[in-house]
Amino acid sequence: MKVRIPNSGGPNNMNQMLKQAQKMQEDMATLQEDLDQREYTATSGGGMISVTVDGKHLIKSIKISPDAVDAEDTEMLEDLITVAVNEAVNNAIKTAEEEMGAVTGGLNIPGMF
Repeated sequence: MKVRIPNSGGPNNMNQMLKQAQKMQEDMATLQEDLDQREYTATSGGGMISVTVDGKHLIKSIKISPDAVDAEDTEMLEDLITVAVNEAVNNAIKTAEEEMGAVTGGLNIPGMF
């Protein structure tokens, strides 16, 4: 039994779709390289802690103001660092999702943010 797909457009339409998919894949690869090179900085504690991560979510730097260091309250310093790291990573993820969404036209592609 043969199955016929109505209005499939024939081989030319399939070639066009394949070219579009290849272009999207190339655009996504280029964008991913760009996103991986970017840096995202977040602060906490009114600027006492500053954390910078790259697009691969690796910490590039942590800056701590001397005002944030209290030997009697290291727990606060730990919390401020955690908040800043999480915010920087979330900024990287959100940017990647938004920009990849623009390239893919909102398609949900498994494995991509």
